[in-house]
Amino acid sequence: MVTAKEAAAAAMDASKYVRYTPEQVEALERLYYECPKPSSLRRQQLVRDCLVLAGVDPKQIKVWFQNRRCREKQRKESSRLQALNRKLTAMNKLLMEENDRLQKQVTQLVYENGYYRQQTQSVRVSLSLSSLHSLSITFSPFHCCAACVHPSAVSAATLLLQAGLVTTDTSCESVVTSGHQNVAAAAPQAQPRDAGPAGLMSIAEETLTEFLSKATGTAVEWVQMSGMKPGPDSIGIIAISHGCAGVAARACGLVGMEPAKVAEVLKDRPLWLRDCRSMEVVNVLPAGNSGTIELLYMQLYAPTTLAPARDFWLLRYTSILDDGSLVVCERSLSTKQGGPSMPLVQPFIRGEMLPSGFLIRPSDGGGSVIHIVDHMDLEPWSVPEVVRPLYESSAMVAQKMSMAALRYLRQVAHEDTHSVITGWGRQPAALRALSQKLTRGFNEALNGLADDGWSVIESDGVDDVCISVNSSLSKVINCNATFNNGLPVVSSSVLCAKASMLLQDVSPPALLRFMREQRSQWADSNLDAFFASAMKPNFCNLPMSRLGGFSGQVILPLAHTFDPEEFLEVIKLGNASNYQDALLHRDLFLLQMYNGVDENMVGTCSELIFAPIDASFSDDSPLLPSGFRIIPIDAPLDTSSPKCTLDLASTLEVGTPRSRINGSGPGNAGSAGSKAVMTIVFQFAFESHLQDSVAAMARQYMRSIITSVQRIALALSSSRLVPHGSSISHTPASPEATTLARWICQSYRFHFGAELIKSADGSGCEAVLKTLWHHASAILCCSLKALPVFTFANQSGLDMLETTLVALQDITLEKVFDDQGRKNLCAELPGIMEQGFTCIPGGLCVSGLGRPVSYEKALAWKVLDDDSGAHCICFMFVNWSFV
Repeated sequence: MVTAKEAAAAAMDASKYVRYTPEQVEALERLYYECPKPSSLRRQQLVRDCLVLAGVDPKQIKVWFQNRRCREKQRKESSRLQALNRKLTAMNKLLMEENDRLQKQVTQLVYENGYYRQQTQSVRVSLSLSSLHSLSITFSPFHCCAACVHPSAVSAATLLLQAGLVTTDTSCESVVTSGHQNVAAAAPQAQPRDAGPAGLMSIAEETLTEFLSKATGTAVEWVQMSGMKPGPDSIGIIAISHGCAGVAARACGLVGMEPAKVAEVLKDRPLWLRDCRSMEVVNVLPAGNSGTIELLYMQLYAPTTLAPARDFWLLRYTSILDDGSLVVCERSLSTKQGGPSMPLVQPFIRGEMLPSGFLIRPSDGGGSVIHIVDHMDLEPWSVPEVVRPLYESSAMVAQKMSMAALRYLRQVAHEDTHSVITGWGRQPAALRALSQKLTRGFNEALNGLADDGWSVIESDGVDDVCISVNSSLSKVINCNATFNNGLPVVSSSVLCAKASMLLQDVSPPALLRFMREQRSQWADSNLDAFFASAMKPNFCNLPMSRLGGFSGQVILPLAHTFDPEEFLEVIKLGNASNYQDALLHRDLFLLQMYNGVDENMVGTCSELIFAPIDASFSDDSPLLPSGFRIIPIDAPLDTSSPKCTLDLASTLEVGTPRSRINGSGPGNAGSAGSKAVMTIVFQFAFESHLQDSVAAMARQYMRSIITSVQRIALALSSSRLVPHGSSISHTPASPEATTLARWICQSYRFHFGAELIKSADGSGCEAVLKTLWHHASAILCCSLKALPVFTFANQSGLDMLETTLVALQDITLEKVFDDQGRKNLCAELPGIMEQGFTCIPGGLCVSGLGRPVSYEKALAWKVLDDDSGAHCICFMFVNWSFV
């Protein structure tokens, strides 16, 4: 007999476990795809409206949706782990192949070392025998008696002859090469080949063999590039050459694309190589294994005004290996290899590409495994000595070519597998096109080639600034675009002012970061607004006297590319004047690209390129890019040397915010004595009859920018923050700073009745400043003005604000605190002025880069001078940290 308790338990079990019919599951699935987490009312409505669910308790439907979301989460997690496992498996296979290659290289080096040891010993034996031979001639019976010969010499000669280590052949060609003929033999001279298909095929096969020996063999001694760690999310394994002819880089990585598509992308160099001006396929010939032989002519832009551009006459061979791998290899055609020739083109310098290319293999888990080799001779003799290291740097080739190719492939693969919409509703491909458009326009203006319509105008007697003009139809049409209101711009020419300068003892990323954030320190607001508005309708007819001041800038993040070191943003120039013309009652915008921000990367080129845009910001908007490019010409660490420690632990180190600001990271360890070349390019649209006045204005503007950059670089190099433990000579130990430090400590003692620093640490004025400079809390002083600005900060304070002493005065007090902090400050400010101090409760503040910073509490006190007058207000943020 069933009891009431058992019946209740059975009822609970029946209500707990429900077996749904296929019709009920289908109805629930339809609702799940519409709303994965329906509300209680929605579930009740579902029971009422759906007949198949009429008898189901809404609570059971709630449990079904919870289980369904859990299964979906588990499925996604399983898919993610499977994808990660495939990546790790492929990366493990790649690392094992790399390990095998390194073992072969070690074996070869051991073999060569043993051979050279034997050669050295043989040479020593030959020299010993020669000395004995001369000794026997000197003491022969015809000259002296045999008793004069030393017994030890006779015994040594006998032992050498018995050992078979000497030879009676004394000719200069008698070299002991037993067992090593293949090493000592000279490479045979390449026989000239005809320009027909057979000769080209012979060159192609030879190129393929040499390329494979570099990609997977030991033909080149590769050294891992500093800062590049292998892993599933890394760009790949990057290495640069050591001790070989020319400059070479090698990259291995995984890409989620099929080999055929990878080859298609890599062969189209202008897509991913931003320095590529053009690449023309002159001829195509069929080859075996479904391959092709192509003759190419390629032109590369020069990175600076101090060097001419390069061009290459290439043979490219595409084929499929027996294991199914796809190979694309290239080399320059010259008189040494034979084949067709290409006449020199002025003003380009003909460079040489040694056997290079791409090896693409299908990966077991999907996608492709790629080996990239870039080996070039950039003719460094053709450039001035100051920039010659640029053309002798394998790290630069790795950054600009090998790594750029991998980054582009990973970006395209990511876009194919993920639906991504970035800032302002732009697709990633559209943003990538804008980024390439900015770089290409900058390079075109920098090189100023006659083919693009540029012509140099006469100098004013000083050769520091080069002025060129472009009045070609294509350039003018590009500038005279029609905007939304239908009013055309009437500019008829474009003027470009460019210059290069040498920087010393300053970090390029730090300098450009400062210039990006503090535009007012180097830009003329009136000219900035004038030329930004030159892209607007009928603006070029307005005289300069009509312009007022433009106050400040607002950086609107647009997006960053798949490479996190490149950012696209829109700069909004605030309009602070009232213009009579209604056309001017609009804000001005600049599209800006900022890259090369990683100070730890060797050979990184830092760029800040911007161009005026219309408010409509259409994809086909005309762009006249201007900006700055800084290229380091001597790396702090010579990564091409095998003596460098490149262990995995060092590559895993990541700089803290303090080290990034201070410039104390690995890549900036040798900033003292470092050199870099900055190239400045500015473009202006104007009317032809104003050429002389615009050219004079452009020269003056460029010289003012150069002066400002020199001033900023000097300030950053001299008052740059230093790591803790450095000497007092690196602190701002001016008389004003030491006096202010003494006033801060005295005022703190007066108001709080305690010591800010230990008395033992403050025996002298400079000692007080040094101790205050390295205080653990963030100490900042602001002026007593209507709009308080910061006038002093210690090491911790500058780290918290993520700024420098130079840019500190541009930060106002109200920009640091959040809304609640500003309310607390306004409430406490009268108390500070009356009683001299206060304690602000903990909260959040904002750094100069917009990052939130939490602090436990903030102490504020009035700093009194020697006459007991109020000098400034000092804030001390205790136990702060980035959120």
